[in-house]
Amino acid sequence: MPLPYPLPACSVLLLAGGRGQRMGGRDKGLLPWRGEPLIAHLHRLVRPLSDDLIISCNRNADQYAPYADQLVADDSADFPGPMAGIRAGLAVARHPMLLVLPCDVPGLRPDLLRRMLAQAAQHPEQTLMVRQGEHWEPLLCVIGQQHRAAFEGAWQAGERSPRKVMLALGVQALLCPANDPQLANLNTPELLGP
Repeated sequence: MPLPYPLPACSVLLLAGGRGQRMGGRDKGLLPWRGEPLIAHLHRLVRPLSDDLIISCNRNADQYAPYADQLVADDSADFPGPMAGIRAGLAVARHPMLLVLPCDVPGLRPDLLRRMLAQAAQHPEQTLMVRQGEHWEPLLCVIGQQHRAAFEGAWQAGERSPRKVMLALGVQALLCPANDPQLANLNTPELLGP
């Protein structure tokens, strides 16, 4: 269903900076799925939404560069988790809103992303997280630039959970049904398939 107004300008952050523990240490965003790296599927999905596509990666920058307008990396070498990638993305994002997605959800549909941005724009003072049934999906979120200092302060205080930071800031939920197939994380070799 078309939206009655244009979507807000946003930056997009694709999180591909993990250590890939469940993938035997391989760089998850570059693993093939249906003949292409996972990052290629996400790139195709989000490219129409933004002229500021940021990829958070901690290795293989040359392989990620063709899919991004900007690359960022964590400011420590020990793979400190997605909160570090979100901080790095907020630091360079060129638009007031940052749409954050993990690299391992290639089944996302464009209408979900449009709904996320439209709902976030109606209440820009809050963060937005997808909620699947009773479960929050903190890496499927929209964060306003005005929250950058709060994320940085939480990080400096030792907080490593983006979900806790967003809940503390006041969050709006974009509701999805439990077990929504488009939200499936392909984060093990078995889920990626042959």
